[in-house]
Amino acid sequence: QVQLVESGGGLVQAGGSLRLSCAASRSIFSINTMGWYRQAPGKQRERVATITRGGIANYADSVKGRFTISRDNTKNTVYLQMNSLKPEDIAVYYCNAVLRDGSTRWGQGTQVTVSS
Repeated sequence: QVQLVESGGGLVQAGGSLRLSCAASRSIFSINTMGWYRQAPGKQRERVATITRGGIANYADSVKGRFTISRDNTKNTVYLQMNSLKPEDIAVYYCNAVLRDGSTRWGQGTQVTVSS
């Protein structure tokens, strides 16, 4: 089992930056894929970015060039650096882990609000 705890959300002006962190309760070295998803009010949860064990990152088109995902296996933490934030980035951001058996784990989410 692994538990995920997100932090770093908050209120920022449009054009500003935030860095989200996802701390895992155990080593993430063996976790195949970790990622960030978001859910805006009235919308379905969508993938933002994922990163593999080998460090290969993949981004949604809407965040390419603005967001950067990274993982620090020594700290059991995954990060999402978000720059040039827009009002359309407003959502609850969730950390996700895909385990070796194919099961998934989710964090409780952290709110990101962007004022225009």
